[in-house]
Amino acid sequence: MSELRELYQNTILDHNKQPRNFRVPAGTTCHADGHNPLCGDRVTVHVAVDGGALRDIGFQGSGCAISTASASLMTEAVKGKSIEDALRLFDAFHALLTTGGEASEAIGKLAVFGGVREFPMRVKCATLAWHTLRTALGGKHETVKTE
Repeated sequence: MSELRELYQNTILDHNKQPRNFRVPAGTTCHADGHNPLCGDRVTVHVAVDGGALRDIGFQGSGCAISTASASLMTEAVKGKSIEDALRLFDAFHALLTTGGEASEAIGKLAVFGGVREFPMRVKCATLAWHTLRTALGGKHETVKTE
């Protein structure tokens, strides 16, 4: 097994078993719901925005290991970032999974999801929380669906 594949599996398992920021943060200013009808994943992303930055972020819901791990890693990656930086990270992550975009230094640990691109049905699992975050930051009040 390649080192990257092993790192991917270990990271997914760790963040699935012990998701970080699995909560509703105090002072939440926006939120959105997401649903992947193909897999059954459901997520709600809660964000506390202060001065144009994501002061705190959390998520709740249920889903497959990839969906939960992606949401967990996403919250770690964007907490404390400006809205603009969080949206740029969304773009870079989405490109990595959909077009094979380069795993830049900005992506950090999220690069372990690069292999998901080989499994198109799982890309929707990995990007659900990210699309939900983008909707929350945009102030939209609709459920994000990855169909």
